[in-house]
Amino acid sequence: MYAPRSPVKGRGTVWAIEHRFTSDAREAFDDGWGALEQAAQEEVVAPGTQLVEENVKSILAANDSPDISFDLSINPYRGCEHGCIYCFARPTHSYLNLSPGLDFETRIIAKVNAAERLREALAGRSYRPQALNIGSATDAYQPVERRLRITRSVIEVLVEAQHPFSVITKSAGIERDIDLIAPMAAQNMAAAYVSLTTLDPQLARILEPRAAAPHRRLQTIKALTQAGIRVGVSVSPVIPFINEPEIEQILEAAAEAGATRAFSIVLRLPWEVNPLFQQWLEQHFPDRAARVMARIREMRGGRDNDASFGSRMRGQGIWAELLHQRVKKAAARLGLDRERIELDFSRFKPPVKAGMQAQGSLF
Repeated sequence: MYAPRSPVKGRGTVWAIEHRFTSDAREAFDDGWGALEQAAQEEVVAPGTQLVEENVKSILAANDSPDISFDLSINPYRGCEHGCIYCFARPTHSYLNLSPGLDFETRIIAKVNAAERLREALAGRSYRPQALNIGSATDAYQPVERRLRITRSVIEVLVEAQHPFSVITKSAGIERDIDLIAPMAAQNMAAAYVSLTTLDPQLARILEPRAAAPHRRLQTIKALTQAGIRVGVSVSPVIPFINEPEIEQILEAAAEAGATRAFSIVLRLPWEVNPLFQQWLEQHFPDRAARVMARIREMRGGRDNDASFGSRMRGQGIWAELLHQRVKKAAARLGLDRERIELDFSRFKPPVKAGMQAQGSLF
């Protein structure tokens, strides 16, 4: 399917791009009656969100990347309604035979038995506590969480087991769970990270259309820190000539809100994210699209994407090093260069299995 020319408010893309496993390819066809021009001029209505409930066999995912500081991750949802055009997790929808484009942000898979599976895993005889992050792929506090409360149920199990965890989000929804996170943070068993990509509300609206507005995320950082939760800020991804000029201003705002450390990741364009992002660039920034891609390739060894461990998060070359130094120096000046929060694993106790809970309630 061809990429639509006009963006739609509230969606990162309306391009239902075929995924890499698709056997049949489709393309627009000019029937001689001006069908292509007509399709381009027609108003496209923002598609609604469909929720699919799924019972999963497991909820803990192991990390084998040396670029990431945690060992295990929990993602209560597949797909993300925030619709961030740059999201590296978009290609995972291909495994569901869904489009990494439109479907990723409109077909949300909710892992409704996540807490049950987590309880089983932590109660296993061989389980030993490890660094665990919530929301590393898709946001655990995307809009549907307000109703389903899957993320909260997962945190409740972690609290019961006294299992340390970190959570990363670009949603103000995390404030709802301060009552669970703050007591854990007071014992060095929880930390929060807020992704702050831009301070420009107009850019945020097209870059990550259904995520919390920039000023609202700053309020969230303040609310978390006032509750005693240490907060780090992720200025990610850094996109040359788009949000890159704001790096220092973003860090200043985060520090003022109470954040204590910061990091950034250079834009990644794996698989279908590449054409989706380039089409977005042409739609919104046609005057600098070629310049943006040229700089990205300079930081990716001449390619659009580099999946190599060690360089995929940071990039390579003079421009990548310059960005790294800008973040490092600004963080040092603003007091955002503190060491990563070391969590305490000594209090872990395996949770009671679900069946045993029921039996216990009889006595």
